[in-house]
Amino acid sequence: MATETYLYQSEYAGSLMAKGEAESVLKLLSMRGIPVSDDARERVLSCGDVATLDAWLRWAIVVESAEELFA
Repeated sequence: MATETYLYQSEYAGSLMAKGEAESVLKLLSMRGIPVSDDARERVLSCGDVATLDAWLRWAIVVESAEELFA
């Protein structure tokens, strides 16, 4: 049985994944007590690239400031 992937489904799934990753980045920074500026928060929340968000999530474990995520 062949499985078909429709563009709208993959875009929708991708947007849900990106939203979850972005929220995880911000939650991890918050749990570590790292302040997040409005600009940094907007940058994270507006990013739709799951690979970038995944990288930021990994960096959020060790950075000392939210701005370091984007360096």
